[in-house]
Amino acid sequence: MVSTLKVSKGDVPPNFNLKDQDGKTVSLSKFKGKPIVVYFYPADETPGCTKEACAFRDSYEKFKKAGAEVVGISGDDPSSHKAFAKKYRLPFTLLSDDGNKVRKEWGVPSDLFGTLPGRQTYVIDKKGVIQLVYNNQFQPEKHVDETLKLLQSI
Repeated sequence: MVSTLKVSKGDVPPNFNLKDQDGKTVSLSKFKGKPIVVYFYPADETPGCTKEACAFRDSYEKFKKAGAEVVGISGDDPSSHKAFAKKYRLPFTLLSDDGNKVRKEWGVPSDLFGTLPGRQTYVIDKKGVIQLVYNNQFQPEKHVDETLKLLQSI
């Protein structure tokens, strides 16, 4: 199987500057020095994405304990993110990837049929190096278990 991944384990991913749910610009480089979980998801308010976001929310304290930050990224605009975060009381940052530029730069694959942007999670260590790339389109909650397992080991 040929992988089209641009960003893989052991890589330093390209930096980004994206707007958060409050319209503030956030760059990846601001997180250097602490582990970060960056998860790309298809869209706010879809069943799988809501499950995934709520699973990250419910385990957020565990991520904090591991010293990690959690950031969700989709193509939705900041106002959509703000409503989504408010409705589900999401304690972490959601970033707006306008035109899916960062998704393309990182090489996040589409879903099986190429109709939806893919669901992929990255764990980046405090040096800025990717330690895990996890892709599971159909079991969104698994992303949380896998990332926590890895964070507790680094």
